[in-house]
Amino acid sequence: MPQIDPIYFTLAVVGIIILTTSVRILKEYERAVIFRLGRFVGTRGPGLVFMIPFWIERMQRVSLRVVVNDVTPQDVITKDNVSVSVNAVLTFRVTEPDRAVIEVEDFGFAIGQIAQTTLRSVLGRAELDDLLSEREKLNQDLEDIIKKHCEPWGVEVMAMEIKHVDLPVEMQRAMAKQAEAERERRAKVTHAEGEFESAQVLTDAAEILSKTPTSVQLRFLQALVEVSAEKNSTVIFPIPIDLLKPFLDKNTE
Repeated sequence: MPQIDPIYFTLAVVGIIILTTSVRILKEYERAVIFRLGRFVGTRGPGLVFMIPFWIERMQRVSLRVVVNDVTPQDVITKDNVSVSVNAVLTFRVTEPDRAVIEVEDFGFAIGQIAQTTLRSVLGRAELDDLLSEREKLNQDLEDIIKKHCEPWGVEVMAMEIKHVDLPVEMQRAMAKQAEAERERRAKVTHAEGEFESAQVLTDAAEILSKTPTSVQLRFLQALVEVSAEKNSTVIFPIPIDLLKPFLDKNTE
């Protein structure tokens, strides 16, 4: 069995070490932040990345993809002293990998903590009705505040939206009663408006008929026709004396 020359063996081992410590492959969405003897020298990638071997240069991978995180539910006391549990969704991405690595130790963890504190502070200044009906405005306020904190880290906050508001059971019952009372009030108002319009129309009709007595007689005859259309019914109708007056005058003569 042939023996391997120690020199070639040593060179092979050294070559493997150089390759493993100097060559990296980065995906399209990744960037490498390079440090040479502890000092930042630039960003590289994607694709094949070469570095000075023997750990003279080191790299840290940073993903540029959009990250969507659930913000841990926070217990918030609103301005009108209602305790609610609120969670949100935070969407962000890294735009400057070097600053995301150098300016903050763990930008993902830091953004999550900032999102939690901002959620409590902003919603704590709002009333419960605003929290339920003015979400777009509150979402915009949350996004603006978090953006100011994250811009120095090279992170772009794309959205911060309230996901769910968990109300106490007592508050849910109170709101259900309030909604039911509001529906009853609207129904009564609608009924009253209908009665008013109906009375107004009848008043106008009576005023028109009072000006033309002949119209009253025609309306009376029309009512007789409508009643006579019903079968198996006996109707006693008072007859105005004005209708019989011509016959009475004739008998008098």
